[in-house]
Amino acid sequence: MQRRGALFGMPGGSGGRKMAAGDIGELLVPHMPTIRVPRSGDRVYKNECAFSYDSPNSEGGLYVCMNTFLAFGREHVERHFRKTGQSVYMHLKRHVREKVRGASGGALPKRRNSKIFLDLDTDDDLNSDDYEYEDEAKLVIFPDHYEIALPNIEELPALVTIACDAVLSSKSPYRKQDPDTWENELPVSKYANNLTQLDNGVRIPPSGWKCARCDLRENLWLNLTDGSVLCGKWFFDSSGGNGHALEHYRDMGYPLAVKLGTITPDGADVYSFQEEEPVLDPHLAKHLAHFGIDMLHMHGTENGLQDNDIKPRVSEWEVIQESGTKLKPMYGPGYTGLKNLGNSCYLSSVMQAIFSIPEFQRAYVGNLPRIFDYSPLDPTQDFNTQMTKLGHGLLSGQYSKPPVKSELIEQVMKEEHKPQQNGISPRMFKAFVSKSHPEFSSNRQQDAQEFFLHLVNLVERNRIGSENPSDVFRFLVEERIQCCQTRKVRYTERVDYLMQLPVAMEAATNKDELIAYELTRREAEANRRPLPELVRAKIPFSACLQAFSEPENVDDFWSSALQAKSAGVKTSRFASFPEYLVVQIKKFTFGLDWVPKKFDVSIDMPDLLDISHLRARGLQPGEEELPDISPPIVIPDDSKDRLMNQLIDPSDIDESSVMQLAEMGFPLEACRKAVYFTGNMGAEVAFNWIIVHMEEPDFAEPLTMPGYGGAASAGASVFGATGLDNQPPEEIVAIITSMGFQRNQAIQALRATNNNLERALDWIFSHPEFEEDSDFVIEMENNANANIISEAKPEGPRVKDGSGTYELFAFISHMGTSTMSGHYICHIKKEGRWVIYNDHKVCASERPPKDLGYMYFYHRIPS
Repeated sequence: MQRRGALFGMPGGSGGRKMAAGDIGELLVPHMPTIRVPRSGDRVYKNECAFSYDSPNSEGGLYVCMNTFLAFGREHVERHFRKTGQSVYMHLKRHVREKVRGASGGALPKRRNSKIFLDLDTDDDLNSDDYEYEDEAKLVIFPDHYEIALPNIEELPALVTIACDAVLSSKSPYRKQDPDTWENELPVSKYANNLTQLDNGVRIPPSGWKCARCDLRENLWLNLTDGSVLCGKWFFDSSGGNGHALEHYRDMGYPLAVKLGTITPDGADVYSFQEEEPVLDPHLAKHLAHFGIDMLHMHGTENGLQDNDIKPRVSEWEVIQESGTKLKPMYGPGYTGLKNLGNSCYLSSVMQAIFSIPEFQRAYVGNLPRIFDYSPLDPTQDFNTQMTKLGHGLLSGQYSKPPVKSELIEQVMKEEHKPQQNGISPRMFKAFVSKSHPEFSSNRQQDAQEFFLHLVNLVERNRIGSENPSDVFRFLVEERIQCCQTRKVRYTERVDYLMQLPVAMEAATNKDELIAYELTRREAEANRRPLPELVRAKIPFSACLQAFSEPENVDDFWSSALQAKSAGVKTSRFASFPEYLVVQIKKFTFGLDWVPKKFDVSIDMPDLLDISHLRARGLQPGEEELPDISPPIVIPDDSKDRLMNQLIDPSDIDESSVMQLAEMGFPLEACRKAVYFTGNMGAEVAFNWIIVHMEEPDFAEPLTMPGYGGAASAGASVFGATGLDNQPPEEIVAIITSMGFQRNQAIQALRATNNNLERALDWIFSHPEFEEDSDFVIEMENNANANIISEAKPEGPRVKDGSGTYELFAFISHMGTSTMSGHYICHIKKEGRWVIYNDHKVCASERPPKDLGYMYFYHRIPS
């Protein structure tokens, strides 16, 4: 055992005296009650720090608390020790060295490396043929930094040895969160190695598939023995069909089939009829090539109509990713990529754009010490901590450093290799923000626009002060509805966070070219010939903007003048302009068969945007308003009783129902109120509430608890409002003071934890050194006075109104046929030039495809 202050940049070096077994046991005795053996439900984090992206690969290694099993990098382990008093940590370090060269100059033959015992991913930038790894584990006892090398069975108490073994053998805490992925669970088919494939000349075309025994064109399976294309039935993905693929197996005995439309360079959905389960085929590329399918150039779709090997989709992927152009890698602060976790590019693109906005940088990274110091005992389950961690990882430059060339080859061969980490893995962030969300928690591709709104919702619910960074997107929409029978009008306002711009296909400037292409394409498909080069529709941006402002027919408008539903005409205008305008191009739609598809269009999005002419004008001379009479409220009896007898804690609001409603296009706050006031009875009941209340002036305003001045948040206690700027509710303060704690201590704990009683108690126990802070008390009193004023005069919607002129600074592009497949990348303008963020790769952009974007981010130009 050694005492190594050098680990923390302190004097002491690596020297130390060897202690007897009795000395080690005596040293551990005071800490034995805090050392736990992980149970089945415990999450053991040994791959990544809770506050940073340090790992065992990092220079300082990783410290795993032997009580909470949280992991911390060298920079943050002292904070956890001071906060919790936990003293025993397991230090994990992976050493990477260049392999010793043989006499001929090549690396020596591979041998089984018994020195690797950590379940870690190897660095993608390192060639495993050139480097070797060695893992090291030891116990470190704080505050004196005593070290005990592991394994040390003879000297360590049995409980400590068992605990150490359990930590080292534990699996990643994220594996349980991927139930929809088959990669880690599917068995390899026993028929894959020696699969018979008939040399019958069958070649599978890239599109136009149909079941050989019926007319179905979806849920089709390719038999890997004879190349038959047949429909499935109620297996693997529960899709409908006539079961002809299964019948074919029973007739012929050919065991393996692959689902058409799922083939990508990463694999495909393979089913074994003989084994009656989904399987892996390690020779899939070879088996597909037998039928003329090049797996390495495939991009899967969800609708069974595959456009692999077709020039249109390849062209889109090449243009958006700027393929064929030598792109210069970018390094340093703000140029850090995000590694793809498997269909996580939608999240990466949105977060890159979000943290290019100064308000988000200040709110999280600017408050890093405060957020980290006041984080709950489990920071992996705190939104603000994980947002701050991600923001710091992207902006610090710590994980984006250019490769360093050694001056002397001999020195490189002798010294330990210290690889530069390029890109960070957002696994912990994704696990938290997608928790309890049925779609984002899966490993499937998602809509970047839906994730953007989901993130805004989380930011709203977890605001950390008076300034809410998501307010920069917030604006008011004035909706004018005119009753077709009475000609009277109603003006209402709602809150929104993005502008949805329709695609004006009828305004395409190359219609003749499009018609000719479509005729050629259909003829080629009918005759199974290669498809022609894609002709993309060219749409003027002005036409899309015009379509946005055109009147919309409303069939079920509640006319208070008639006291009945009537037809109406609705127009929308901006009642305020946001500081940052997010524009979504509505490229995705559904075909007549309800299959998702995407408009393949090019829109000349402007660098400078002026929407001043869309400013709302309010009631005009000569217009007559509809009377302010609300429609009758219809709520199911069981929900009525629930609402009359108890208030639902806003923290219990069913967020999945909220997101279902929000995805229909209703304002986020209105969706939360609908779910709340219908007693969590589900999205259908909440939808009825929305229809009844959507004409009310406060329809889109934040949920306000009866009897309290603050707006309720899903992260708040039922007693009142959240936020460090608000006076905590007296009811919760009284509960804490009744336990013997000081009043100021209770208030500070509640403010540090968004008025959450359980977290506040954790905060108090983790801050035994609490002293009354006079500045804090003054700030608290000022905020309390401000709250009294706000209760007397409620605040209006939080908007940052200004001019309607904007400049483009970022855009997110999508490649693929629907939001359920494909790939997202992001372009951001930084320091006067465009930069492309393609997962972990960050490069200077040469030809930013601004006409092919899906979401555009504009910042307001000061007037």
